[in-house]
Amino acid sequence: LPVTASLMGLGAFPGSDPLWLGMLGMHDTFRANMSIGHCDLLIAAGVRFDDRVTGKIDKFAPNAKIVQIDIDPTSIHKNIEVQCPIVGDCKMSLEGIVELLESRDPDSVSTGRDEWIRQIEEWKSTQPLKYKTDSAAIKPQYVVEKLYEVSRGKAIITTEVGQNQMWAAQFYHFDKPNHFITSGGLGVMGFGLPAAIGAKAACPDKLVVDVAGDGSIQMNIQELMTAIESKIDVKVVILNNQYLGMVRQWQELFYDRQYAATNMEAAPDFVKLAEAYG
Repeated sequence: LPVTASLMGLGAFPGSDPLWLGMLGMHDTFRANMSIGHCDLLIAAGVRFDDRVTGKIDKFAPNAKIVQIDIDPTSIHKNIEVQCPIVGDCKMSLEGIVELLESRDPDSVSTGRDEWIRQIEEWKSTQPLKYKTDSAAIKPQYVVEKLYEVSRGKAIITTEVGQNQMWAAQFYHFDKPNHFITSGGLGVMGFGLPAAIGAKAACPDKLVVDVAGDGSIQMNIQELMTAIESKIDVKVVILNNQYLGMVRQWQELFYDRQYAATNMEAAPDFVKLAEAYG
């Protein structure tokens, strides 16, 4: 399950204890975390193993030998010790691995694989992404699900950075390539609105939506003027929880609730601000 924590009314779930969370990637699905925790071989292509992925390093993939592929040698062994480092282009390296597998006896390669796939399917079916609903608040996960429904999954979605980014990735079910534009691990707050403007300029016939948080949107909200001036019709959905939510989540789970600089109660009235831009 995604580690959205029990703060701000997001809902708790089995395994939400911080000691357990230390073994998990912060925003992964249950099946992904369990697969990492139980696999005996992990091939990581172009992955830097940042702390949002690993949780506690000494608990990460404890049973696995790790193959790390990266074109940048300084990324190898940077955060996680690996048994098989490959410095090279990911595409070429993966093609080489495929050739190696194809040269082997296919029966020997697939031995035990059916049982492993069944186990992953069991994790997937018994622990899907979910959240608690109540009448007190509109949950951000619900907003993203409804956005998927009303757009029939055809929109190009850009995101800012933070929990809004994670919820968009988890609950907007992307079925087409090149429809999810996000800064990923670079963590560029303010990325979503300019990216949406660029996507709409490139694909004027597509619906383009920036899924934003109340913190990230203020990094580049003045680009509304650019969109209006250039007559670029983008939509912005702001998931306003009055916090820098992802940072507060870490303060809640790993820093004994020592909150600092994450309260956003002084944020503007975004409806009035949109009206101010016309």
